[in-house]
Amino acid sequence: MPRLPRHTPARLAGWLLAGLAAGIILFALQGGPRAAAPALQVDDRPLPAPSAGPVSYRAAVRAAAPAVVNINTAKLVAVAPHPFYNDPFFRQFFGDIIQAPDLPRRRIKNSLGSGVIVSPDGYLLTNHHVIRGADEINVFLQDGRRARARVIGTDPETDIAVLRIALDDLPVITLADSDRIQVGDVVLAIGNPFGVGQTVTYGIVSATGRDQLGINTFENFIQTDAAINPGNSGGALVDALGRLVGINTAIFSQSGGSQGIGFAIPVNMARAVMEQIITHGRPLRGWLGFEGQPLTPRLAAALGLPPDRRGMVVTGLVRGGPAHRAGLRPGDVVVAIDGKPVREARAALAIIAGHRPGDRVRLEVLRDGQRLTLEATAIERPPSRAARRLQ
Repeated sequence: MPRLPRHTPARLAGWLLAGLAAGIILFALQGGPRAAAPALQVDDRPLPAPSAGPVSYRAAVRAAAPAVVNINTAKLVAVAPHPFYNDPFFRQFFGDIIQAPDLPRRRIKNSLGSGVIVSPDGYLLTNHHVIRGADEINVFLQDGRRARARVIGTDPETDIAVLRIALDDLPVITLADSDRIQVGDVVLAIGNPFGVGQTVTYGIVSATGRDQLGINTFENFIQTDAAINPGNSGGALVDALGRLVGINTAIFSQSGGSQGIGFAIPVNMARAVMEQIITHGRPLRGWLGFEGQPLTPRLAAALGLPPDRRGMVVTGLVRGGPAHRAGLRPGDVVVAIDGKPVREARAALAIIAGHRPGDRVRLEVLRDGQRLTLEATAIERPPSRAARRLQ
C-alpha cells in the first residue's frame, strides 16, 4: 500500500464538509429511500461432500446460463478532426463536402459485457466499468429477447452496477453463500468473451480474499483459473450446482487475454451493495475520518515498541470527525478494530466501511506504551475523492 500523504486538519475538515454537503444534496435529489429489496433466490447450503465428481456439468450450465445476459452499450464520443481538414489545398478540392474543422465531430462507441439476472422483477448485476458513461444499454437474453436497461445505481468503489429490465417470465439465477466456497471448488465462468456469444469455461477456485490488487477501493476477490476474457466482465461465476458465487470482473494478463488468473467479486459483497443501492439509492458505509500507515520495525523502535509489533500508525485526523471526537490522536497505533487485528490501512478501511452510519466502532490503540479502548460512532462515508484515502 503506498504511503498516504499528510494533510492539514483545516484542509481535511474542508473536504469532509464538502463531501457531507454533496451527500446530503445527492440524497435529496434521489428522494430518500427508494424501493424495497428484490426477492432473490438464495441457496446457502454447502456443496456436497467430495466424491468421484460428475461426468458433466451440463446441469449446472442449464440452471445458470439462461440468467446470464449479453450487455451492449453505446456512448456518443467526440472525435478529433483529421489534420487535412484544416489544409487549404485539401479544402480547395473538396470544399463543403467535408465538415468544417471548427465543428465538433462525434461518433458512437460500442462496447460489450455481461450481466446476471438475479430477481424475477428484472434486477441485474454487472460491473460498473461495463456501463460507465453509457448513453444507451441494451440487454440480450439467451432466449433471443432484447430489452433496454435502466441504471438503478452504481458503486465504483466495488465496481458493481445494478440495472433493471422490463420483461416478463425472466430466468433467475440462484445465489450461493460465497463465504462457504473453498480453494479447489469447481467453478464455471459464463459470459460473452470478445462478443462471440455466450460461452462457458471451467476451472477451480484458486484463492479467496484477494486484495491489495489496486483494482477497486474495496477488494475481496475470488481468484479462479477459469478462462475469463474481455467481454466476460459482469458475467457469472457459478459453482458445480449452477449457483452464483461471484461476478467476473478482471484478469491478470500481459497479453490482454486469459492467462489463468481471473478475479470475481464475491456474490455476498455484490448482493449487499445491490440491496443498499435499491433501498437507499447508494451504498451506506461507515467512516471515522482518520488515516494511517503500517507500523514498520523502524517506526516501532521510534515509538518504543517491540520490532515485531503489528498495527497502523495514525498519521492524520479530521478535526471534529468521529475518530477525533472519540479521542484518537496522531501517533496512536491502532492494533485492532472491533477485535479484528489491523496491520495496514486497507484492512481498517474494509472493517469500518462494513459498518452502517450510527454504528459504534471499537478501536484498540497503543499510546505511550498503554493499551486503550476507544469507541467512535461511524458516520456515512463522504463521496469525495479525499475521503477515499481516509478510514
